[in-house]
Amino acid sequence: MTRLSDLTWPEVGAMAGRSALLVPVGATEQHGPHLPCTVDTDIAVALCERVAASRADVVLAPPVAYGSSGEHAGFPGTLSLGQAATELLLVELVRSADSFAGVVLVSAHGGNRAPVRRAVSRLRAEGRRVAAWEPSGPADDSHAGFTETAVLLALRAGAVRADLVAAGNTAPLPELIDRLRARGVRAVSPGGVLGDPRGATADDGERLLAAWSAELAAAVDGVR
Repeated sequence: MTRLSDLTWPEVGAMAGRSALLVPVGATEQHGPHLPCTVDTDIAVALCERVAASRADVVLAPPVAYGSSGEHAGFPGTLSLGQAATELLLVELVRSADSFAGVVLVSAHGGNRAPVRRAVSRLRAEGRRVAAWEPSGPADDSHAGFTETAVLLALRAGAVRADLVAAGNTAPLPELIDRLRARGVRAVSPGGVLGDPRGATADDGERLLAAWSAELAAAVDGVR
């Protein structure tokens, strides 16, 4: 695996035009009473590491650990940049990465979707090779539910508070989105969970990680 954190500038220069840069884009925000606040960053980093470990044409960048998390502001531990700042951060970051063959922004936080898309659109209009990718999931399991709990059990089981796992609001996100945007997650789920994490296992998480990693590898091929 080639990490930017291990390279000197001449070493990066020697790879100019031949390697794509993978940038994990996460968030620092509440994930219910049973998961740590770094879930989205943990997942983005893990997926990038899995792809980078199997490819010599990829360089793994340090993660962007903060994003647009205003909808979780009612919970302690949430640190948010907001949409405008997240978009600008990503635009300036990619503009500085012209020595790479392309850049893939790997976002594991749904709240980043709009600023990431705007950033990519702006950068492509400037002629830069950039793409965005995010893991998929069911509409009734959008935050700290079965999917994210399973993946964290596969990645960092010791960080999951198994005794605090409980169902949250399991209505599909489209039914909640207006209230969520107007009043925040706490208005629709006092515990911060959108989904039902009960029954999630590390094996479930490994299957999800494997499927997502394959999709991400395809996205890397596309940007190159």
